[in-house]
Amino acid sequence: MRSGFWNCVRASAAALAALALAVAPGLRAQDRAPRRIQVEKYVIQAELDPATHKLRARAQVQFIPGEDVLNATFELNNNLSPSKITDAAGQTVVAQRYQQDGTLRVGFDRPLPKERPATLTFEYDGTLAGGENQPVEGLKLAYVGDPVSYLLYAGRWFPVSTYQVDRFTAQLDITVPQGLRVIAPGRGEMKPAPAGKATWSFVYDRPGFPGSFAVVREQPQRFTESGLPVEVYFRGPEESQAQAYAEAAGKIVSFYASKFGPAPLTSMALVEIDAGSVNGYSAPGITFLSPRAIGNKLNYRLLSHELAHQWWRGMVSPASRADLWLDEGLAGYSEMLYVEELAGKAALEDVARDNEIAALTNDSVPVIRGASLEEFTPEYTSVVSKKGAMVMHMLRWVIGDEAFFNGLKQYAAAFAGKPAGTDDLRKIFEKTSGMNLEGFFIQWIESSGAPEFKADYTVFRVAPGKCQTLPPNKQKEGCFRIAGKIKQDMDTFRMPVEIRIDSDAPEPEIRRVDVAGTASDFSVETFGRPRKVTVDPENRVLKYNDKVRIQVAINRGQQSADAGEYEDALKEYQRALDINRNSSLAHFRIGEVFLAQANYQSAANAFREALNGDQEPRWTEVWAHINLGKIFDITGQRERAVNEYNQAVRTRDNTQEAQAEAQKYLKEPYRRERRPEVSEK
Repeated sequence: MRSGFWNCVRASAAALAALALAVAPGLRAQDRAPRRIQVEKYVIQAELDPATHKLRARAQVQFIPGEDVLNATFELNNNLSPSKITDAAGQTVVAQRYQQDGTLRVGFDRPLPKERPATLTFEYDGTLAGGENQPVEGLKLAYVGDPVSYLLYAGRWFPVSTYQVDRFTAQLDITVPQGLRVIAPGRGEMKPAPAGKATWSFVYDRPGFPGSFAVVREQPQRFTESGLPVEVYFRGPEESQAQAYAEAAGKIVSFYASKFGPAPLTSMALVEIDAGSVNGYSAPGITFLSPRAIGNKLNYRLLSHELAHQWWRGMVSPASRADLWLDEGLAGYSEMLYVEELAGKAALEDVARDNEIAALTNDSVPVIRGASLEEFTPEYTSVVSKKGAMVMHMLRWVIGDEAFFNGLKQYAAAFAGKPAGTDDLRKIFEKTSGMNLEGFFIQWIESSGAPEFKADYTVFRVAPGKCQTLPPNKQKEGCFRIAGKIKQDMDTFRMPVEIRIDSDAPEPEIRRVDVAGTASDFSVETFGRPRKVTVDPENRVLKYNDKVRIQVAINRGQQSADAGEYEDALKEYQRALDINRNSSLAHFRIGEVFLAQANYQSAANAFREALNGDQEPRWTEVWAHINLGKIFDITGQRERAVNEYNQAVRTRDNTQEAQAEAQKYLKEPYRRERRPEVSEK
């Protein structure tokens, strides 16, 4: 990375002294800034040269100080270098750059008066060619090149204040070589420019987040689905998926409009970016998708998640960074709602179970502190998106469907075009439900952890006529009464929880118990002799049990393995095996780690253990055979490898195209990738 700071030509001693008091690097921009400013508008002229990956830009930032301010802090992609910053009078101002977190602190000779509009103009340029020095290291969030350029708001390709919070209007003039097309939010037009170039101009005059655009070569495929005009900019193999994605986009937007209120868009553009970026990203009227995410069949879950951001971000945005879950969490639950609409309740429950595991994988950080985690990482997704979605899932059950969906519509209508906070959402749901929900939000948004329930109970035989809750005409043979306590280890926990009593009676008894503190009494009468009491049988509450702990440990292990931290991964997988020695999934993941380390004997042992385990999930069988086949091919045992591939075929399990993989290596032996030679220099 480039080091130190750069100074503009004209810097008074007083300004330099103020800058010397800068807070230690590493803090986020909004934490470093001593006073709040509200950006109102950007006027940006930018020129892109895809052949050289160069960006040159001039950005005028119009803002209002919340108090008298001596400095203002912005975030700017570390690949971009400011050459000049001027104030409204055209005077050069001093600035200091912090490469550690990509922030730029601008100082003023005298305080800018509170609530008096001010302007700064930034001139800057740089090369945006890869994932290095991006806001999230290794992830291309701002890229200039072929066959597509894309500059996402998350890439901080222009000076950003209070990222993800400040809404703004924008005027963009984007100059590119002729023959290229610019897709950006707002009203647009194209005019020829000198030297074989063209300038595309866009105006977005509603406060929002219009700071994302793409530059493509292809002409759009145009569709109108469910009344929504959709332009699709896919290329290569993904081009064949254009109609499927357009049709799905129309249906998803129509469904969300029925649940949340009128759509905040009149058209939609679906733009394919590249595999080095995020799977999906949303801007006003635009959804950016990577080819990996588009795939060879419709990825309706990702598409539904990104389209939900047209409401939860585009229409209503977080009031502060403590409220970021209102962006990702509500989009995550909207995705769950569309899964329910498309595939039914059972599919919704499957997604909820997956989200539960993801949410508990990083359960030491409260949702309200999610902004402390790096965006687009598994940790951020776990806390802000997955747990946020599960909070909404639990809330829906607590207050009921009518109050829940009325609340979502009221929330969208009340804060359309404005920021909203967690308390704003809570108050609306309290109004629609008539319930006090403060404890619920404290438990799930402001606190960390989750309960683990246990039921202690005693069964009594009750004489005829003495049953308190059963009609007298049904008490000829008396009844049974179960008296007990629901126990859990979180003293501040309070939430309704269901219990199910299975008995000799044809139907189980279901009761809702208000669980408060570490022990809560319950008493239930039933005709048949009770055989089993289950707490939270429908998995309404985010909670721990042995099965969940196993899956959470494996999930944590996968995160470590993906980061190349193999020893940490093996420790997590061993924690899973300490609970269930027969966990096929834990053994399988251990095999993957050993295979990545070229420890073939240990890998083969682990895959054999997976085959001899509980076979949960079922796909571990087919992929254990395939991986064993690869190991035997690597070690020169072709006959044994073929036997494993044939056994994989016989499972008929095609999870993640397993059958094609097995057939491929039946035809030709697997060859491992050669590791780069290590220089002795």
